[in-house]
Amino acid sequence: MVTPDYDVIIVGGGASGMMAAGVAASRGKKVLVLERNAKMGEKLRISGGGRCNILNAEKDEKKLLANYGTAEQFLYSSFAQFGMKECYDFFESRGLPLTVQGNNRAFPKSEKAVDVVIALDAYMAEGKVRVKTRTQTDDILCEGTAITGVVAAGKTYTATSYLIATGGLSHPETGSTGDGFIWLKKLGHSVKSPTPTIVPLKVRESWVKRLSGKTLPDVKITFSVSGKKKMSKTGTLLCTHFGLSGPTILNIASDIGDYLQEGPVTASIDLFPDMDLGILDRHLTSIFDENKNKLLRNVFKLLTPPGTTDVILSLIDSIDIDTKVHSILKTQRRALAEHLKALPVTIDGLMGFDKAVVADGGVPLDEVDMRTMRSSKISNLYLTGDILNIPRPSGGYSLQLCWTTGFVAGNNV
Repeated sequence: MVTPDYDVIIVGGGASGMMAAGVAASRGKKVLVLERNAKMGEKLRISGGGRCNILNAEKDEKKLLANYGTAEQFLYSSFAQFGMKECYDFFESRGLPLTVQGNNRAFPKSEKAVDVVIALDAYMAEGKVRVKTRTQTDDILCEGTAITGVVAAGKTYTATSYLIATGGLSHPETGSTGDGFIWLKKLGHSVKSPTPTIVPLKVRESWVKRLSGKTLPDVKITFSVSGKKKMSKTGTLLCTHFGLSGPTILNIASDIGDYLQEGPVTASIDLFPDMDLGILDRHLTSIFDENKNKLLRNVFKLLTPPGTTDVILSLIDSIDIDTKVHSILKTQRRALAEHLKALPVTIDGLMGFDKAVVADGGVPLDEVDMRTMRSSKISNLYLTGDILNIPRPSGGYSLQLCWTTGFVAGNNV
């Protein structure tokens, strides 16, 4: 019998692949990572807008796992081995201090995603993991129920165990092009077709695009289909050159996708969700009385998020923004209040995989032993990260899955 070249071959040098490689090597395993990109962790480097929301620091494990929807029941065994606390301590012990911000989102204190990659690179180097970048995996060879080799860049590599950590389809420019799904189907696995789920919205209105890079904090957005109200959410919205983004939008995008199948989707943004129209009108009256001789343009800055005043005012054609406040009629003031309570938005669709934070789809969890991350179809195959069909919101939940499944796989290969 020919001795394999390695104990473990990992296809994919992203978050879960790097974690698995480091853990396996720390156990004395001879590990090879095959990565198609010029550098490891390409998607990790751009995560969280370059800040990297490394995990969600919810201490109650039941509450944490409830965010994974139908996958919750499958994840307890994995998280029992390497849960949020173990993950948090792991990174801090490796010289990467973390900080917890709103909604339990944890980031590196440096707020630099590249520092996470550096920490994982160092971890792999300690275990003498061999890394081959710019190496495209072309095929996975299989006999019966076992993998016999991986063909990459014209050469066949062999190992005792194999791990596929190629990720899903979000951000294909980082190498996540779905190759892993093709191989897994060939190996006999079911694969749920991926769709972009945690993804920004395309909108029609130019006013939103003119505010690209600006945030609308603590607002309520209400969605309707063919004029019938469907859902309201409160939070912070991020305006972009194509539409709307930010956690509030990302976490409901899949619902909006469903609504778009029913009919035209419109939305209205309420900048003052804690005030009804009457109270807001009185609030405007009070501000106007205090600033009678100032221009509307300048007074309106007291009511709108920074950098948004002129754009929001431009939506009201009947009022000259350079009018002095004392000349504003009662009906015009009322119109301003109504405007602040219902900025109009038309949803043209969801952005694609290139803008998706997460794309769902992948191998069903009942085809994986979640205690080890080993395939139930192929005896020496392990699966981690986005290759698995696990629904989750934004907020650190995706990377936590990468760390947990990568650790468990690395500890069991």
